[in-house]
Order: sequence, then structure tokens, then C-alpha cells
Amino acid sequence: MPGQHDTTVTLYIVRHFGKEWKALLHMHRKLQRLLPVGGHVELHETPWQAAVHELREEAGYEMGDLQILQPKVRMKSLSGIALHPAPVQSNTHDITDNHFHTDLTYALITSSEPTITIAANESHDARWLSRQAIEQLDANEIYQNSRETYLFVLDTLLEHWEAVPTTTFAGTT
Repeated sequence: MPGQHDTTVTLYIVRHFGKEWKALLHMHRKLQRLLPVGGHVELHETPWQAAVHELREEAGYEMGDLQILQPKVRMKSLSGIALHPAPVQSNTHDITDNHFHTDLTYALITSSEPTITIAANESHDARWLSRQAIEQLDANEIYQNSRETYLFVLDTLLEHWEAVPTTTFAGTT
């Protein structure tokens, strides 16, 4: 449908290796570029439920394996309402001239390897890359907005936001 907007989630995952943080990117099967984990929010899902299923399918992570970066000053509960985590950003980008994705972007931390098998129909080419390696990727290997967001996570969010258990939020299971 012309002018269609799909809601998507993108999950920037970082992990500490020795003295260095590294970021998880996978080779997207259709686009042939390194991307963070993510996908469409299905009609029966909240964005946070979509994040849960994309983390399992594309990265092999259960929510208990991860923490999510959140602003230190934020609402932590609302009466009678399921409160979801605050995204790092919300953006809209074009996929084609008449099709757009409105994306909620989250930043997560892990200290472990994935605990479940990545779905058979997903990319199995997952890579942990250092900040320097992300900076050095050629423009045809990564979208510039993905590079910029990962650098923001590594350079700013890790220091200024706090890590919160992902299981704190409704819809995690």
C-alpha cells in the first residue's frame, strides 16, 4: 500500500571482552550488510514483545541473558499500565519511495554467549566487532545510521545510562 508505515524494533547488543566492548552485528540475508538484530512488530505484539522474539530468533538470546540500558531518570512504573523500556531513539526511514519503517531502537548488554539456537531461516553470520572495526567498515558493509547508533551506544550510553534487567518489563516472556 503506498505510504505504508511498518513498526519495527532494532536491538543494539554490546558485550565486554576483556578490556574492550564489542557490538553484535549479523549479515542480513537479503540486504547483505551488517546490521544489528531487529525486525517487524507483528499485529499481535507490542514493540517489546517483538524485541523478545527477534532476540531469540536472530541472536539466540533469552531475556534473562541481557540487561537493557535505560535513562537514569525515568518513570519506573505506572498504575494499571504495562510500562515498556525507553528506546534509545525512535526514527522513521524509507525502505522504498512508498514504504517506511518507524523504528524503536534499544541498547542491551550481555556478558555471555547466546543460550539458544538461532532460527534456521535467520542469518548465522554473527560477528562481535570492536568500536574501531565498526568505524573501519566500508559504506557498502554497514548503513551509516547503524554505525552512528552503535558508536553512540559505545561512547555515550554505556557511561550515562544504567543497565536494568530486561525481565523487569511486561511482555518479556
